[in-house]
Amino acid sequence: MATEEKTKEILDKLKNAVIQYDEDTAKEGAEEALKEELNPNDAIFNGLVSGMEEVGRLFEAQEYFVPELLMCADALYVGLDILKPHVNQLDLGVKGSVVIGTVEGDVHDIGKNIVKMMFDVAGFEVYDLGKDVPLDKFIEEQIKTDSDLVCLSAMMTTTMVGMKKVIDDLKAKNPDIKIMIGGAPVSQDIAEKWGADGYAGDANNALKDAINMISSLKKMKEDAERKNS
Repeated sequence: MATEEKTKEILDKLKNAVIQYDEDTAKEGAEEALKEELNPNDAIFNGLVSGMEEVGRLFEAQEYFVPELLMCADALYVGLDILKPHVNQLDLGVKGSVVIGTVEGDVHDIGKNIVKMMFDVAGFEVYDLGKDVPLDKFIEEQIKTDSDLVCLSAMMTTTMVGMKKVIDDLKAKNPDIKIMIGGAPVSQDIAEKWGADGYAGDANNALKDAINMISSLKKMKEDAERKNS
């Protein structure tokens, strides 16, 4: 097992590899994490993903642009491919199913993929629709899978507006469905204004929010069943 100092060194290496879009260092850091028996979940979330969160901040500050973002994502995926087969599922006491995708017109899926991975690790059933997803497809998939939660992602202000239509249509068909939105242009205010149940500022918050939402949904269902019995 790695010492605390060694662990920090490897996590920093993974984080910086992503920020500096250095695929070779990401590969090296991931292999080192396995060799030193670091918890792969820590290596992913406290190493690679925290690097990507810093990249998101640089992007919002307009210090990084789309080309850098994509190169950082490549470094992230190199590390992920090595670590993901070794990930342990977390038992967070709540399991659920989630439909997730990036809305129509938007081909950015880095944030969506990180959130998807958080759900995978937490043992959720994930229906990933990918990117540039027609708005009606979210509704069709939720009905088909009877998922507890729908997650919509957008990286551009122009595509973000499509989220409101999906929220309105989903809530009209299923008032109990829980909806979370996320992505660079999205804010808590927008989520509240459009009637979303949650806003994912980053992947960790997305998972925490989802667990709270699904817990409250399950409780509502149980209460309703008790009343009817």
